[in-house]
Amino acid sequence: MKITSVGQTGGYRYGNGAVYVGAWNSTGRRHGYGHLLLPDGTRYDGFFHDGLFHGFGMLTFSDGAKYEGEFLDGWFHGYGIFWRSDGMKHEGQFSGGKIWGLGMTTFNDGNNGFPRYEGFFQDCKLLKKVSCVEVVQKAQKVAFMARNHD
Repeated sequence: MKITSVGQTGGYRYGNGAVYVGAWNSTGRRHGYGHLLLPDGTRYDGFFHDGLFHGFGMLTFSDGAKYEGEFLDGWFHGYGIFWRSDGMKHEGQFSGGKIWGLGMTTFNDGNNGFPRYEGFFQDCKLLKKVSCVEVVQKAQKVAFMARNHD
């Protein structure tokens, strides 16, 4: 959606009730760091590129689920951590909004399964069990950076 006559930074209330406060580009699209609150209570805090979530960000859904990490063209993409509303979490790589790549799942009781639910995931399914400690640590660092952007 293009918005005319906006400054470099500022706020806008959309017709559907969504509210955005942050940086804009010269064509009136969300661009740079900002905060978007959707009518259902879902909130995004992070970077935008040409109107889409892009770079580091945090997306908190109205049901309590949350993703902290990297985005590309509006999707979870890169390293990050996704928490379901029931407390289950996945730390690792994401692609196109799905768990895709190396990572580890921790169930809501705090365990990782036996044997560990860790390895290579494709389309949210564990295909091969392998240790991926470095990937989990990188996902934790990226999530921390997304959460603590100044």
